[in-house]
This record gives sequence, C-alpha cells and structure tokens, in this order.
Amino acid sequence: MNLKGRHFITLLDYSKEEIMGLIDLSIKLKKEKKDGKTHKVLSDKNVVLLFQKDSTRTRSAFEVGAFDLGMGATYVGPSGSQMGKKESVKDTARVLGRMYDGIEFRGYRQSDVEILAEHAGVPVWNGLTDKYHPTQILADFMTIKESFGTLQGIKLAYFGDARNNMGNSLMIGAAKMGMHFVAAAPKSLWPDEVLIKTCEAIGEASGARIELSENAFEAAKDADVIYTDVWVSMGEPKEVWEERIKALVPYQVTPKLMMLAKEKAIFMHCLPAFHGEDTDMGVDIASAFGKKYPSVRNGELEVTDAVIEGPQSVVFEEAENRMHTIKAVMLATLGGSHV
Repeated sequence: MNLKGRHFITLLDYSKEEIMGLIDLSIKLKKEKKDGKTHKVLSDKNVVLLFQKDSTRTRSAFEVGAFDLGMGATYVGPSGSQMGKKESVKDTARVLGRMYDGIEFRGYRQSDVEILAEHAGVPVWNGLTDKYHPTQILADFMTIKESFGTLQGIKLAYFGDARNNMGNSLMIGAAKMGMHFVAAAPKSLWPDEVLIKTCEAIGEASGARIELSENAFEAAKDADVIYTDVWVSMGEPKEVWEERIKALVPYQVTPKLMMLAKEKAIFMHCLPAFHGEDTDMGVDIASAFGKKYPSVRNGELEVTDAVIEGPQSVVFEEAENRMHTIKAVMLATLGGSHV
C-alpha cells in the first residue's frame, strides 16, 4: 500500500483495498501499542492541527498519534489563526505547507479543507467538515472488524439526521466496503440524492446495499450494528432544537429498538452523546422540552442511558480507535517505514 503524499479528505477518494489496508495498519499499530512496542518512525516530521471547531477525541487522537510516531504537533485552536479572517485559506495553506509536513483541519466548510489540500503541497487530513468525517469512519469500521472479523455483508443501521457529515460518510464507507447500509430518518433528513446515487453505483461493484427508510423498527431488524449521532450538530443555532427533536424522537435508540437487531449486535456512537442530565446542555434540553416530548425528559436524546451504558455498547472502544486509525492515516500518507 503506497499512500505517501495522499490527502485524506473523503473516503470517495479511496478504494476498498486502500481503506482495508488502513484498517489493518491501525489494528497492527494498536497491538504494538498494547504490547509496549514503540513506533517513532517519523521523528523528523512536524504536523499542524487547525481547529475551527473544538474537539475532545479528534484533537487527542491526532496529538497522541503524532507523539507516538515521534512527530512534533502544533495545535491551533479557533482563536489561534487568522485563516479566513485576515488571511485567506489559500495563503494559509501555502504558509503552513512550508513549515509542516502535514496539516489536519477540523472546521465548518468542506471547501476549506479542499483549498488547503490544493495549495499546501503536503498531505492534508480532514478531521471533520460539514459534509464528511472520514477519520471517524475508519475508527468505526476498525471497531466493526474487531467485533465481527469482517465488513463485507455487515448490516449497519443508522438512526437520526442522515444528511449530516456522519450520515454521508457512513453511507460512503459502507458502499465502498460492501456493507448493507440502512439510514432511518424522516425524508427531509435523508442524504443528498446525488450522493445516494453515487453510493448505489459504488455498491454495485462492492456488493453493498444502500437503503433509506422512515421506519426505525423496520431498519433495526436483524442489524449487526445500530448507530446514531447527535441530533443537532456543532454550530447550528439553538432555534433548531425543537424542530429536530420533534422530527427525530421516533428514531431514538432505545432497548426496545436494540432488541430488533441481531443477538450479538453492537451499539455505536461517534460521541459526544446526550444520554442524561450530566451535561449543561442535557439539563437545558430536559427543562425546555421534557414536558412536550416525554422521551427526552431525562436529558436522553438520540440514545437512552440504558443502551449506551449497556453490554452491547462499544462506544468507548470506538473512541479509542480514533487514535489508532488517525495514526495509521498519518503514517501511511507521510511514508513511514511501517507501511
């Protein structure tokens, strides 16, 4: 697998074999870390992490991954850069590309990460945009492979806003890897029709099935993986909360929904998750909407506490795998000796 110099912007740019190669590399790196073996094979490299949106998992995964590989890592937070304010994205790319060997970007617009990739002259990695979240999908699929030994034919049922970056990226990844993907959501929250057709075409070669349904219980039947995400994405106004809750309450992942999946099905969530009143926003939502929508009265939104804390949940293994897969992406695209 030779991915040296490649960007990691969307899984649409990668073949099934390349995606599996990155997953297998991630599993290898995870085992080495657990065994106490070091792999500081990029000690002559430095990377910069550009964050327009705050993050726990993405920042930690890139920083720890870089340090494990022996690299220096510079974090530039939402207030730490002039990009898009006093300096264009294009100019920022040309400056940072002369100082660093790789650039991570987590922000609002897919067009920004594409401009960075076009002008930086070094690998650029998408840590999340409005359209795609490819590093998350690698971690998800690594977790699924660890659980079932394969991706081919696995039924993944996704519940919630299916037109967001996670809905888009899970559908693309499933199409590439020959999986059975079902998005359960109101039609108004289905992915873009062009992207659906693109994934269906990809699926014809890989053996994947792409389905969309408004019926949560039908979608959950015989699923291997039940997956959900937050109902309102970072940066969206508070005014959309009631509209989104009203639309998505029927798609809340509950123990009843989980019982429709296969006996050995797993529950996944990219986090953060609203499953109780132990966050400020959870308390606010329960107070504002609990009477009108009883199922969210305890601050439980996209998933109930019983599910995320239950025996089928692998969300924290999934979160850990962000580090291993991001490390694999950096290693592969920067040309480390492990690849």
